[in-house]
Amino acid sequence: MAIDYGSRSRPHVLPLPLRAPVEGRMWREFGYLLLSLPISVALFAYAVAMTAVGTGLLVTFLGIPVLAASLAGCRAFGMLERARARALLGLDVAEPAPVRGKKSGLLSWVGAILKSGVSWRHLLYAVLHLPWATFAFVVSVTFWCVSWSLFLYPLYQWVYPAHWGQPGMGINTDGNGFYVDTPFEIAVTSVLGFLLVLVSPWLIRGLTGMDRLMVLGLLGPSLLASRVSELESDRGVVVDTAAADLRRIERDLHDGAQARLVALAMDLGLAKEKLAEDPQAAAVMVDEAHGEVKTALQELRDLARGIHPAVLTDRGLDAALSAIASRCTVPVTVDVDLPARPAAAIEGIAYFTVSELLQNVSKHSRARRATVDVWQTEGRLMLQVTDDGVGGADAAAGSGLAGLTERLDAVDGVLVVDSPAGGPTTVTAELPWRG
Repeated sequence: MAIDYGSRSRPHVLPLPLRAPVEGRMWREFGYLLLSLPISVALFAYAVAMTAVGTGLLVTFLGIPVLAASLAGCRAFGMLERARARALLGLDVAEPAPVRGKKSGLLSWVGAILKSGVSWRHLLYAVLHLPWATFAFVVSVTFWCVSWSLFLYPLYQWVYPAHWGQPGMGINTDGNGFYVDTPFEIAVTSVLGFLLVLVSPWLIRGLTGMDRLMVLGLLGPSLLASRVSELESDRGVVVDTAAADLRRIERDLHDGAQARLVALAMDLGLAKEKLAEDPQAAAVMVDEAHGEVKTALQELRDLARGIHPAVLTDRGLDAALSAIASRCTVPVTVDVDLPARPAAAIEGIAYFTVSELLQNVSKHSRARRATVDVWQTEGRLMLQVTDDGVGGADAAAGSGLAGLTERLDAVDGVLVVDSPAGGPTTVTAELPWRG
């Protein structure tokens, strides 16, 4: 969970229980419940009538296209319901995939819409939503009207004796009831109404909670389709990351080892020319070239370590993370407690995650010490890097933490950043084990 310590919202004058009855959210949700009844009546009538006609005509060829039209109409109503939920409930539901037949033409489209589980879920929504919308409408309107009429009773109590010939609002006047006409009774009625007014937003919020569940569960894409879309997105992230890594390797080779080797070849060529006429100068040039060879070899080792360190392959995370910690500019304590080695791909992601986090500690944290903890729990590989620096890290700010979040998300991992201003900073990564 990234914590943003930047801008903060302006504090409210009234506490939430007092302002909730007049906030825009309450009125939007109440409006949603009011609109639900006429819309659900129209949707129910359309769905039931068209489905009944289509089912009755199944003995002929006409029943199939009528059923398809019924499902298509329900999907059109679904678009309206998703837009209404987005505007009034703040619920953003993804659009389901459009219906596409394997071939072009009307018959292919009819077959595709009849096979679509999303279409049948829209029909189910049309049938189930009417009884719920009726109940929510009656409850919300009754509660809202009663609460506000009781709360505002002192303002219109004079109407009863002035125009209706009774001292006040009657309570069960046919039996042993009474009229609310004394100042005390009027005050108690108003207080009771005020309490009901305070409760009404939460009642309406609870009623719209069921609508949220129905819209999410029946009008959105299926879980399988959502998972496929998520995997496609993750695959794109993996491809982009791999391409970026290849570009980095190419740039490091071109600007580092390759350029050094070209210069080395030129120096050796000059030394070869001078070997006959000035052996001492040629020996000096060869000695300099020998130093360049050592530097180039070190750069190639660093590049290879950045691709996949040999110590990770040979000895596992414990030794590899200890090697990273030894190169950090602040003292780092490493504690790895694993019963076995995870999958090689997960092990590599864990290594580079800790490597990047420790680089952030070195560059930005101004910490005096840091710790790295690695353990396994319930089939998940857990990593935690903590430092006592200045804090303020934010994965949502487009930094390297954002890239780490995307990389972990591509393998169903999670990155949680807790970095309040002033520190300390704790970054926890969770990866699938896949041993």
